[in-house]
Amino acid sequence: MLTADSVVEQGQRHWGRFLRTPTNANPAAAHSGLRGAFESFRTKEWAGFTITHREFFSSMIIQDAKYLLSSEWYLYDIADRSLAQHAANRRAGALRLPADLMHARVDFAAAGYRLRYDFQAERIVIRIDFAGSPTAPAVQGEIALDQTQASPPLVVSTRLPRGSMYTNKIIFPASGSITVGDRRYEFDPAQDFAILDEHKSHLPYLTSWTWGTFALPVSGGYAGANFAVRPSKPGQEEESCLWTPSAAEPLANVRFTRLGDQPTSDWSIVSADGRLDVVFSPLGHKGVDRQLVLAEIHYLQMYGLYSGRLRGQHDVWEFQDVHGVCEKMDMRA
Repeated sequence: MLTADSVVEQGQRHWGRFLRTPTNANPAAAHSGLRGAFESFRTKEWAGFTITHREFFSSMIIQDAKYLLSSEWYLYDIADRSLAQHAANRRAGALRLPADLMHARVDFAAAGYRLRYDFQAERIVIRIDFAGSPTAPAVQGEIALDQTQASPPLVVSTRLPRGSMYTNKIIFPASGSITVGDRRYEFDPAQDFAILDEHKSHLPYLTSWTWGTFALPVSGGYAGANFAVRPSKPGQEEESCLWTPSAAEPLANVRFTRLGDQPTSDWSIVSADGRLDVVFSPLGHKGVDRQLVLAEIHYLQMYGLYSGRLRGQHDVWEFQDVHGVCEKMDMRA
């Protein structure tokens, strides 16, 4: 496990899994001049959270594709099966995601849309303020994430075919509240939490991946998993792990199998070593389709329930109907 405080040191990039989140995560710093400018432009960056709550599914993201700056948020109420969505775009370059996200403030503001992440010493404060529209209710809220009770981080720097990837993922207990229209949701940090997803990756012009994540509170912290399948280079670390209260245990060779031909069909998701063996049952989905001159995005995030078993180094967890997400991305950018 790498213990460096920076992804790039003395012009050389570190590859592998990090024990802790680096305070400087700027992969493009490994290059200078025109090559550095090219790497910076090709590095797609985003910071988002998947929210796990007893009453809803939700996620949010701020992303800088360099040719477009955008943000999206959704909340699906399980009881009444309603989906609220807000999104906004800004011109390229209007906001840069910091190299040291864990000690920074990120503020995405557009007409009728404001999403802010404030990373503080012991907590992260997410502030949401979206104006209502004919198609979506107004949303206001403040969610506080407890950094002192966070999971071990999953931090991976790895080579990809014609590119590279850096990701940082952490689970945090959540408190606070959010109001969607006339409905107010309260967070209970003993049950509700958020999973950070930070990426700074030079992705190939044509790329695809299938990814999922979920977690559940257990004695001493969290058990859960992050798992992905994407084109990779032999011998390189994958962005997959099993979360246990004491570690983000490396995971590899994950297989996704759809168990039917309907949009709501279950998925079997297993690792070759059997430590991850779950079935994902979708309840709904959110999609993004964008067709630009030189770019194209087809994105589908499904939210639903995971059931199965996790086998960590020291414990085994069996569970039913744990909230989580699974997504498919096909991109030309």
